[in-house]
Amino acid sequence: MDPATLLDGLTERQEEAVTSTGAPLCILAGAGSGKTRVLTRRIAYRCAGGSAEPRHVLALTFTRKAAAELGRRLEALGVRDRVAAGTFHSLAYAQLRQWWADNGRRPPTLLERKAGMLARLTGGAGGTRLQPADLAAEIEWAKARMVAPDDYVEAADRADRQPPLPPSAMASLYRRYEDEKRRRGQLDFDDLLLDCVSALTQDRAFAAAQRWRYRHLFVDEFQDVNPAQAALLACWRGPSPDTSTDLCVVGDPNQAIYSWNGADPTQLQQFSRREPGATVVVLDDNFRSTPQILAVAGAVISSGPGSGNLLRARRPEGPLPWMRSFDTDGAEARGIARVLRDRHRPGAPWSDLAVLTRTNAQLVAFERALGAAGIPFRVRGGGAFLSRPEVKAALAALGQPLAPLTTGLLDMAATLRGPVRASAPAAAVGLDLDLGLELDFDGDGDNEDGDEPAAEPDGPAAERLAVLEELVRLGRDYLALEADGTVAGFVAWLGATLRSEPPRASLDAVELATFHSAKGLEWPVVFLAGLERGLVPISFAKSDDARDEERRLLYVAVTRAERELHCSWARERTVGTRVMKRQPSPWLEEIEAARAALAAGAAPAGPTEWRSRLAKERARLRGARGGAPATRSRGQVLAGGDADPELLAALKSWRTGAAKAGGVPAFVVFHDVTLATLAQARPATREELLTVPGLGPVKAERYGPALLEVVATHARSRAGPGP
Repeated sequence: MDPATLLDGLTERQEEAVTSTGAPLCILAGAGSGKTRVLTRRIAYRCAGGSAEPRHVLALTFTRKAAAELGRRLEALGVRDRVAAGTFHSLAYAQLRQWWADNGRRPPTLLERKAGMLARLTGGAGGTRLQPADLAAEIEWAKARMVAPDDYVEAADRADRQPPLPPSAMASLYRRYEDEKRRRGQLDFDDLLLDCVSALTQDRAFAAAQRWRYRHLFVDEFQDVNPAQAALLACWRGPSPDTSTDLCVVGDPNQAIYSWNGADPTQLQQFSRREPGATVVVLDDNFRSTPQILAVAGAVISSGPGSGNLLRARRPEGPLPWMRSFDTDGAEARGIARVLRDRHRPGAPWSDLAVLTRTNAQLVAFERALGAAGIPFRVRGGGAFLSRPEVKAALAALGQPLAPLTTGLLDMAATLRGPVRASAPAAAVGLDLDLGLELDFDGDGDNEDGDEPAAEPDGPAAERLAVLEELVRLGRDYLALEADGTVAGFVAWLGATLRSEPPRASLDAVELATFHSAKGLEWPVVFLAGLERGLVPISFAKSDDARDEERRLLYVAVTRAERELHCSWARERTVGTRVMKRQPSPWLEEIEAARAALAAGAAPAGPTEWRSRLAKERARLRGARGGAPATRSRGQVLAGGDADPELLAALKSWRTGAAKAGGVPAFVVFHDVTLATLAQARPATREELLTVPGLGPVKAERYGPALLEVVATHARSRAGPGP
């Protein structure tokens, strides 16, 4: 293939990334910037131009699916000799098998799942409370960080880990797990990386052969590389510039969201420092999202430390993001279900729509609401609630099918967290299960009951406990309907309550996903739900680094939206059997400031100007609230809340006339969201008008008197004739 044809349709920055002769090369590819397109074009361009041979190219990805997609694209671009593409683990395994064969060694058995061995080593201690999967995840973190059992306690303390067992007990289990593997002659997947590093380090001939075979290394999603993978990559490259292989890495520091799982984002963040001669190319054109969505994403990420460049939109204008509060988490789920049905246009697929939350446990309310509304859905990542392993185990532990659910539920609560207080009698409606889960939902170091905060679990263990809390809540809901309900009745009720209509053959269904599992995906319409303090950021993100990662996680969630973005939170959320007061996420203030700036006519022309504009909007919004941040009392406005429909219709009618008079489209006068907010707030003075997000001084001066008159006329008509 002619190399020049591989540049067709590329932007100037993309072309620079494809043709650069820099080595090593770092491509900082922002969300929606065509990362995979650039990576495959670069490999094909190098091969077509003769500066790389396909059989000497090694492309590293983080999933088998990504590797297969990369291979398909390269074949479509004319790279006929298949490039070696795969995950770090699969390529390490292939090289180890060769090394074992060359040295006459019998290959160890590969242990595909740690959970079974860990369950045997713990003897099932802890029941539902202690899941083997959580223990396996902690060992995987240690191995990703190259932490041996003897060093685990110190490393876990330094990293502020909250393992499923006390650190010393976790270290002991980790050591016994390693001993048991050696006794059985087994390796797990994490061992593949470390053993390959060992082989390459100790066997110079083997290392030289691998470096000769793979002379051009390309690494995707480099922000997700962990220390073990980085060590293996260093071995593949060689110890000195004279023997070092050609390296190209692609990643986005703003999408580094896996340090809790062992990833080391500094591998990308400090790439130029570690590689003094590196060339860096930045891709900051976004082909996925509207300017309005990217403005919100920029507001979220630019207010954090060390943020990257703002993305430039290559799509046309779209609607302003919606922001709404609900009374309860249940009302939030039902409200979003109604909007999903409204957004499902004739001929458009359900799969254009997605609901994203911070945790899997939050998705249960949406499974229930969408099932009740007859909306087909599927759950990505952890799986639908009833298919999750911890839920299956907990349901099996409730007792015989005809046993009373009350007894089983009390036993499950005791297994989960210890003390159980049951009202006397333990009637269904009054069932009080104290699971001891003291979550710091306000992020202020105090739990909702005012007691000393309990140790907050981290990672998968916390997620599983939250899921089981949801099961308790659902049990209480069922017993409120059937006070003498049985285990079998509860299981049947769950199946009916959380059902999803079978998706059509095209798998057409609304996607329910967590922020993490949504990474790499995109949808035309995205709902971000449960944006509350204690969830966004999550309550156990105590350190600055952890909170910075939570901010990046919200940025990833925002940038999944192509055309519409809806943000919401609930004033009350039920956790287990307790109803907790909630406050909006502190980062909703950034979203609101961006939305207000856009509604007032500002545009993110450049990073400096946009940050300045956001700062002014934040100051204005805080001033309107008397200096308070983005927390509101129940009666205050959160852009796009419940609007008076008659007043909204009157405002839209006025806007139509104003647009015709000015010879401009209606949205230039005011967006629908701004009018909805006005219809909720019903301002009576210019000062009150200026507190409405999206209505700045310029528009208040131009349209303020007319708007106030529309609101006043509507108020008089509702009041009726005087006495």
